[in-house]
Amino acid sequence: MQEARGCADFADATDLSSARAALLGAVQGPAELLPVSSSAHLSLIPWLRGWGWQAADPEARKSFEVALHAGTAAALVIGQRRMIAAELSRFDARRASLVALSFVPPAIAGYALERQIERRLGGPRSIAAGLVAGALAMVAADARPQERGPGDAGAADGLALGFAQATALVPGVSRNGATLTAARLRRFTREHANLLSRTVALPVIVGATALKGRRLRRRGVSPTLRRAMAAGVASSFVSTLASQRLISLVERDRALWPYAAYRIALAAVVAVRMSR
Repeated sequence: MQEARGCADFADATDLSSARAALLGAVQGPAELLPVSSSAHLSLIPWLRGWGWQAADPEARKSFEVALHAGTAAALVIGQRRMIAAELSRFDARRASLVALSFVPPAIAGYALERQIERRLGGPRSIAAGLVAGALAMVAADARPQERGPGDAGAADGLALGFAQATALVPGVSRNGATLTAARLRRFTREHANLLSRTVALPVIVGATALKGRRLRRRGVSPTLRRAMAAGVASSFVSTLASQRLISLVERDRALWPYAAYRIALAAVVAVRMSR
């Protein structure tokens, strides 16, 4: 009963109307497709606008975020259906082991550490630190040579991508940014690093959505939160479909430093706001 009240408190504490949830969903689409950390934006926008986000129940806050990711995942399945079909047509034991190994580290870390991370690392200071750390790692990784391409990914690469996804549990790190960093560190071309990032992300997003959905059913969801989630999911679905061309911005020969610069600028905005 106490946990169910926590969900109701989420909507009251943050004043998360359907319009505000839809705004966050509109940001979720492009922020997820670019390596700038959608989780950072979903936390910092309410904080910067004074919505009282930090006063909300951490579990419900994370559940809302995962719901937006579910909308993004559904849009990616539709928008990238040709790429997904092409990858499935080439699916073999090597690719299966790559995806499986990339799933294990974030699944273990999420099950064991997610609640502690939600309670301790969701504040603006830790998010800004994650943005800066991720930016520096991206720049360093993107200086590596582009030597590997399709067919070169193996078990060790799957584990590297999996550990990268596990670090993305920390707000501000970015799943897309972390997996791109890991792939570039292992000398994959920028185009193939982007493909690997999208390939291994979908199973983790689906798994996180299923876990949060089970917890929400057990806890109960207030009508206000349910309406906010519906508006946010619909908005994230539409914004992701509308932002499909952003994927090409981090493919081929496009460097990662512009996204690193944006992340550092966003962290600077947080630092200035906190100093007031």
